[in-house]
Amino acid sequence: MFNSFTPGRTTRRLLIAAACVIALILGAGGWIVCANDFAIREEQLTIPGSVQPLRATLALPKGGNGPFGLVVFIHGDGPADATRNGFYKPIWESFAKAGYASLSWNKPGIDGAAGNWLDQSMHDRATETEAAIRWARGRDDIDPRRIGMWGISQGGWVVPEVAAHAPDLQFVILVGAAVNWLRQGEFHTRAVMQHHGASESDITAALDRHNATLQPLRGNANYAQYLAAHTDPKPMSADRWNFVRKNYLADVTGMLPQVKVPVLLALGDEDLNVDVNETERIYRQLLPPQQLTVQRYPHASHNIVKAALDNDQNWRSTLVALFAPRSLYAPGYLENMRNYVAGQPVH
Repeated sequence: MFNSFTPGRTTRRLLIAAACVIALILGAGGWIVCANDFAIREEQLTIPGSVQPLRATLALPKGGNGPFGLVVFIHGDGPADATRNGFYKPIWESFAKAGYASLSWNKPGIDGAAGNWLDQSMHDRATETEAAIRWARGRDDIDPRRIGMWGISQGGWVVPEVAAHAPDLQFVILVGAAVNWLRQGEFHTRAVMQHHGASESDITAALDRHNATLQPLRGNANYAQYLAAHTDPKPMSADRWNFVRKNYLADVTGMLPQVKVPVLLALGDEDLNVDVNETERIYRQLLPPQQLTVQRYPHASHNIVKAALDNDQNWRSTLVALFAPRSLYAPGYLENMRNYVAGQPVH
């Protein structure tokens, strides 16, 4: 007969340690689930677009049947799914607390969506957005009198065009919006290099290379001619070149005076992408004070995220995103979003 197994002291310690590790992992997993449980209910939808159907997410307030207000989200540059990898969800939750749903969609070509976002001009993106708003107006659970827009970065060239064509929008919110594509590119190059401690001579050399790349654009060169010019040490892909050709003359100053709806401009003082001082100055010049609200966030990045977590992303940024995603944002930002939409009159 076999003797019963009796663990020794070392074995018991190992078992206890293993149990502690397992408990820690389970506890951390539970915390992550709770931290990422937002007070919204999401619907995955296919909605009409201007060219092809859009794979969209409609984030509704968790309680009630509506009709709700609606905030239509407009992405910045780069590939993006509807949630921007979950980045939007704390903002959606804030709007939901004010009685607003949020609508966003995968950029064309992302996560199974038809098309290619690099084929789009800013005007194409605007007509796409107008199609989504027309669809939303037809839903029983959306109040057509309370539809607004939220756009970030490159969305600053899209949202004003839509708003100029839709004076019945309730409001627009612009986050880190640029004014002029070419000046924004130059500012971004300089700001990032200064942030990383580059010398003035290195910055000047980088700006010279940047400006040299513009020559083929101004000459309306095709992709082969761009490559043959050897102006860019890290050449763009053919798709990216096509995208830049379509959009490099983007400038909001011609469209902005045509916007007649309330505008909230949210700007981070440590934005490395956009010259927020220029943005604020131009918006104040072109919009009357009773129409424009400007909110500046000290120590905040382009995304109105705490600059220390966004401008120098590291393991701390990842931990905060996992365990406390609402804490990524600058103090007061989420509350200000909620209060702004809640305070808009209904006509």
